Amino acid sequence: MNKSTEFMNKAIALAERVATEQKQNILAAAQASADALAADGTIFTFGTGHSHLLAEEIFYRAGGLVKVYPIQDEPLMLHVSAVRSSQMERLEGYAKLLLDDIPCIQKGDVLFIFANSGINTVSVDMALYAKQLGMVTVCVTSLDHSKNASSRHPSGKRLFEVCDIVIDNGGIKGDASIDIGGNMCGPTSTMIGAMVMQAIVCGTVELLMQNSAEPEIFKSSNVAGGDEANASYLKKYKGKIKML
Repeated sequence: MNKSTEFMNKAIALAERVATEQKQNILAAAQASADALAADGTIFTFGTGHSHLLAEEIFYRAGGLVKVYPIQDEPLMLHVSAVRSSQMERLEGYAKLLLDDIPCIQKGDVLFIFANSGINTVSVDMALYAKQLGMVTVCVTSLDHSKNASSRHPSGKRLFEVCDIVIDNGGIKGDASIDIGGNMCGPTSTMIGAMVMQAIVCGTVELLMQNSAEPEIFKSSNVAGGDEANASYLKKYKGKIKML
């Protein structure tokens, strides 16, 4: 078997395992999200480094929920300086500055935090401060990695130890899953994280509709009528959701 096929087979098996083992946690996250939106709240997403990709996964997406607010900060992302982002995610107190800059947070809002290792200070700080603000915190993380690593947070806590809902992405320590002559390749956290988040969106929409609430969902701007359908949402939330 070539290594490309080995990775794809492993990825499929992992996706199936996460779908089974994390079903209840995914449903709990969907319920929290539906409750927040039904109360005119907001779903927030946050990740550093490559995890910022997951913070964007359900934002402004065809078939996606409208009221999603990604907390994206350039120093924590990769396009300015990848090395610098690794340093910044270990900075104590930075998460509070980011949350304090968002005026629309209310009690009952949901914050998704993506961190494969779950050991860095900014992610743990983000969860702790969000809970002080009355937000429901959900993390998507690798328990295998996190439980076998020391926290960099002053409290000694790891992300899974401080969040309300924990979703295990099933990845191994270090994320890369395929051994090619001693070189580890094929990280799985982004792929599984995207699957988990889209499952949560689908579950959220289902729950809203079961309670006779009309979900706000973006249509593709690349199909007929898409721009027109989205215009009212953009008018409603432009200025309230920073990245729109």
